[in-house]
Amino acid sequence: MEPKLLLKEKVFKQRYLLMMALPAFVWMIIFNYIPMYGIIIAFQNYRIIKPIIGQPFIGFDHFVELFTSGDFTNVMKNTLGISFLRLFIGFPLPIIFAILLNEIKRVPFKRFIQTVSYLPHFLSWAVLGGIMVNWLSDVGFVNEILIKMGFIREPIFFLAEPSMFWGITVASDIWKELGWGAIIYLAAISGIDPSLYEAATVDGANRFQKMIHITLPSIAPTISIFLILAISGMLNTNFDQVLVLRNSLNQSHSDVIDVFVYRTGMMGGRFSYAQAIGLFKSVVALILLGGANKITKQVSGHSLY
Repeated sequence: MEPKLLLKEKVFKQRYLLMMALPAFVWMIIFNYIPMYGIIIAFQNYRIIKPIIGQPFIGFDHFVELFTSGDFTNVMKNTLGISFLRLFIGFPLPIIFAILLNEIKRVPFKRFIQTVSYLPHFLSWAVLGGIMVNWLSDVGFVNEILIKMGFIREPIFFLAEPSMFWGITVASDIWKELGWGAIIYLAAISGIDPSLYEAATVDGANRFQKMIHITLPSIAPTISIFLILAISGMLNTNFDQVLVLRNSLNQSHSDVIDVFVYRTGMMGGRFSYAQAIGLFKSVVALILLGGANKITKQVSGHSLY
C-alpha cells in the first residue's frame, strides 16, 4: 500500500480522536506559535504606539546591555540558587513520598494522607502567599512555637531576612506541590507487575529491598523524563510565588529573572529589553533540555526523545 493511502486510512480511522484534539491544537497555534513573531522586538528599539514592522533595528544591543548590567549577576545567582535547591531537594521528595505512600496498607489512612498532601496544590499563591506572610511574621505562629520551644528568644520576621528567602521559597514550594507531584509516580507504581513483588517475597526480600530493586527501577523512565524537564526549567523560579513573598527587605535574594522581566517590561515600559531577557531565558532552556536529554539517555537509557 502506498504511504499516502496508508496515511489517509489512519486519519480516517482516528478521525474522532483528531477532532477531539483539534481545539487544543488550534489553541496551541494561537497562543504558543503566533506570539513567537514578537521575538523580533528583542532586536528593535520598540515603541508600543507603533507597529512592529518598521521599528528601529538595533541588533544585539539589548543583549549586550543585559550581560554587562550590574543586576545580571545578582539575578542569575538568585535564579540558579533557588533552582538548584529545588532540583536537589524538591525533585526527589515526591518520588520518596510516593514510594512510602505506596507501602501503606491501610487504604483509608493512605487516602487521607494523599488528600491532605495534595490539597495545597489547589490554592493559588495569592492565598498561600498571604498565609506564609502571616505565619512568618514577627507575631506569627512560627515565632510563637520557636519561642515556646526555646529555640529563639526574640521573634524574627523571616521574610525580612534576605539569607532566609531561598529556603522559605523552596520549603513553601515543596509544601504546596509535594502531594500533587507524587500522583504521577503513584500511577507509575500502580502499573508495576505484582508478580515481581511476589517473586521477590519468595526469594526472601524485605520491603526495603523491594523498593530499591523493583519499585525504583520500574519507575526509572518516568523519573528520567521529569528530571529532564526539571533541568530544562532551571531558569524558571515560579513567578507567582516569588512575587508574593518578596519585599524591599529581601530584594537582594528575591530578584530572579522572571521578576526582573516583569519590572523591566511591565513596570519600566522597556518591552524590547524585557523580550531580550525572555529570549535569552528560552535559548538557555532549549540548550539545557537537549543536554539533559542526551546525558540521561547515555546514563540510564531513557530519554524524552
